[in-house]
Amino acid sequence: MNKNRSSSFASQDTVLRGFTFSFYMTVAIITTYFPLYFGWRGFSTIQIGLLYSVGPMIGIAANLFWGFMSDKFRTVKKVLSLILLGQLILALLMFRTDSFGLLMVLMAVFFFFQTPMSSLNDSLTLLNASRTGKSYASYRVWGSIGFAAAAFAFGQLMKLYGTGLTAVLGIATISLSLLLSFALTDAREANYKKPDFSGLLPIIGSRSFLAFLLIVLTLSIAHRMNDGFLALFMQRLGAPPSLIGLSWMASAVSEIPVFFLLSRFGHKFKEPPLLVICCLVYVVRFLLMSRVENPLWVIAIQVMHSLSFGIFYFTVIRYIQSVVPDQFRATGQAVFAVTWSGLAGLLSGLLGGWLFNDWGPHFMYGVGSVLALIAMLGFLLLHARTKAGVEVELEAGRK
Repeated sequence: MNKNRSSSFASQDTVLRGFTFSFYMTVAIITTYFPLYFGWRGFSTIQIGLLYSVGPMIGIAANLFWGFMSDKFRTVKKVLSLILLGQLILALLMFRTDSFGLLMVLMAVFFFFQTPMSSLNDSLTLLNASRTGKSYASYRVWGSIGFAAAAFAFGQLMKLYGTGLTAVLGIATISLSLLLSFALTDAREANYKKPDFSGLLPIIGSRSFLAFLLIVLTLSIAHRMNDGFLALFMQRLGAPPSLIGLSWMASAVSEIPVFFLLSRFGHKFKEPPLLVICCLVYVVRFLLMSRVENPLWVIAIQVMHSLSFGIFYFTVIRYIQSVVPDQFRATGQAVFAVTWSGLAGLLSGLLGGWLFNDWGPHFMYGVGSVLALIAMLGFLLLHARTKAGVEVELEAGRK
C-alpha cells in the first residue's frame, strides 16, 4: 500500500514538474516575443504598450476571482484546465485579427485566463510540497528550466523562420500545458472542509502583512519595469531578437542553481534578511543597467537575476505559506499575485513607459535602483520590528 502511494506521489511529481516546465515556456513567449511579434505585425510602440497595459488591470480581478473559485470548489486542477482552454481559444482568435480595437478586447480576455496561472500553479505546488514533504523550489526550478529553454530555442527558430513563428509556438505550448493539466491531481483530500473566508480577512488585513505587501509592491515595480522594457531597451541598443532571447535565457538559467540551493538550505535563514540581500542585488543590478551601452553587457548583468529574483520569489512564497493556512492557499497566492503582477505591472507600465519615452531607458533603470533601495530599507525596518516584538514576548515570558 505504502509502495503504491509512493509511486503515485512520484508520478504526480513528474506531471507537476512537466506542467510547470510547459507553463513557463508560454510565459517566455509572452514576455520575450509577444512585443516583437506585434511590432512585426505593424503595430506601433504605443499600441503595443496599450496591449500590455490591459494585462495587469485584468489580472487584479482575475487573480482574486480564480483564486476564490479554486478555494470555494476545492480544486486547482479543474480551474487550471478551464483557464488553459480559455487561453487556447483566445490565442487562436488573437493571432488571426488585424483590427487593433478587436485585438485589445481579445488580449483583455486572454489575460483574464492567463494571469492567474502563476498563482494557481504555485498553489498546487505548495499543497503538493506540503503533502510530500518536498521543497517548493524543487518544483519551481523546472519553471526556470522551461523558460530558459524556450527563450533560447525559440529565439534561434525565429532567427531562421521569422518572428511570425511566435503564433505557432504560443499555441503549441498552451496546448501542451492543457494536455498535461488533465493528468494533474488535486492535493486536497476529498473530505476537505470548505473554508470560511471570514478567517482570511484578519490575516491579510493585519498591519504587518499589509506593510509586507507594500514593500513587495515597491520592489516589484522596479522588477516589472525591467520585464516590460528589457526587449525594447536591447532593441534600442541594436540587439537582434536572438540576442534578446539569449538575455532572457541567461536570467532563467541563473535561477536554477539558486532554487536548488534554496530548496536544500533556504529553511536555515529567516525571510527578512534574505529579502534584504535580494534588494541589495537589485540595487546594484539596476544601477549597472542604467550605465550600460553594449547589449552584450546586458546579458552579463541579467545573470544577477539569480540572486535578486531567485531569492525574492522563493522567500516571499515561503512567507505567505507560513502565515496563510492551506484552506486559503489559492486565495493567499492570488493576493500576492495581485500585488506582484497586477498592481506592480500596472504601475510599472505607467511609470516605466513615461520614464522610457521622456527620460530614456537609462534613467528608468536608475529609478528602478532607487525603488529597490527603498524596499531594502523597508525590509530592514520590518526585520528590526519583528526582532523587537520577539524580544518583548521573551521578556514578558520571563516575568
